[in-house]
Amino acid sequence: MPTFTYNDITFTVASSGDRWDLSYALPNGASALAGAGLFAGLAEAEATARALALVKTIFPVGIKSVGPDVAHPNTIGDLKIVGPDVTHPNFIYWNKDSVSCPKQL
Repeated sequence: MPTFTYNDITFTVASSGDRWDLSYALPNGASALAGAGLFAGLAEAEATARALALVKTIFPVGIKSVGPDVAHPNTIGDLKIVGPDVTHPNFIYWNKDSVSCPKQL
């Protein structure tokens, strides 16, 4: 039963017949199921690699930035200041496996 850590969360890939179940540890010590009956007929190494790819999609590492409200401009006197038209939130990804600060020695 292979385990791996991504974004400070420990994930487990467990065999369930010819398929694999993906679960992760919660902060209170319990576990939650992220997917059941996945990757039919794959070997353990390939199932673990695909589970990691799936986890990177389900639990992305990054920050969500929301643009200004263009429907309600800021006014200063009779001057209306309207920010850029960003009508949907943006998710900024980065190429790291964790959002936590580096550990100090």
